[in-house]
Amino acid sequence: MGHLSQKEYEDALEPLLHELSDAARWIQETKQRLVVVFEGRDTAGKGGSIDMIARTLNPRQCHVIALPSPSERERDQWYFQRYVEHLPAKGEISLFDRSWYNRAGVEAVMGFCTSQQVTAFLKSVPDFEQQLVDDGIYLYKYWLCCDQEQQEERFADRLNNPLRRWKLSPIDIKARALYDAYTEARERMLAATDAPHAPWTLVDFNDQRLGRLTLLRDLLDRLPDTKLPSENIPWPKLGHDPIKERYGVMKPIPAYRWHDKND
Repeated sequence: MGHLSQKEYEDALEPLLHELSDAARWIQETKQRLVVVFEGRDTAGKGGSIDMIARTLNPRQCHVIALPSPSERERDQWYFQRYVEHLPAKGEISLFDRSWYNRAGVEAVMGFCTSQQVTAFLKSVPDFEQQLVDDGIYLYKYWLCCDQEQQEERFADRLNNPLRRWKLSPIDIKARALYDAYTEARERMLAATDAPHAPWTLVDFNDQRLGRLTLLRDLLDRLPDTKLPSENIPWPKLGHDPIKERYGVMKPIPAYRWHDKND
């Protein structure tokens, strides 16, 4: 089966973006809070999926959280502390490009934390998320799946494309040889943290365009009915034409064609 074409993708995406706009307005006007966690292997498509959602929404309402490596002070804090400050206020949306689940994934596989810390995290995270949900936050967690063959193709694209090479980090290079280790870490994480109050949704992202559409459709379906009556915005006439007053009657500008000296 071939991948979704750009035109097919755009045609299918447009009505979903209208629904997304309605949902964002519902969240704002009814003072809801939405958290969406995007997790998955390197190159799976987290950034593109987040951009699909965020680019059509008000950046004052929708916040993208992609935290760097923790500072020395942050490493001495309660593990969840630096993520808590990025949770949404009423009427806001927080999209986590990776999240507290770093501890169960890259930190565990790359040896950035101890096995005891991973075990403690997996034990505590369901309770942490239960508190978020009990406080009224809509929490949705997505794992973006891609095969090793697709991952290698995308790594090669980053390596060979100067405009995308910034996405290729030393961690990515090491991760190529640890595909199976990441699989084991993911399975352990899913078994420990897939709870009724905060379930995981796995989406096939071997075709990234189809994956984005699937994820957005699922997210919209999980939210309550968000359709609100259209807002009536008064738009009185000015009583004058400010363009004509400033510039007078504008005549059409004749078309200009550049002529090469060899014409």
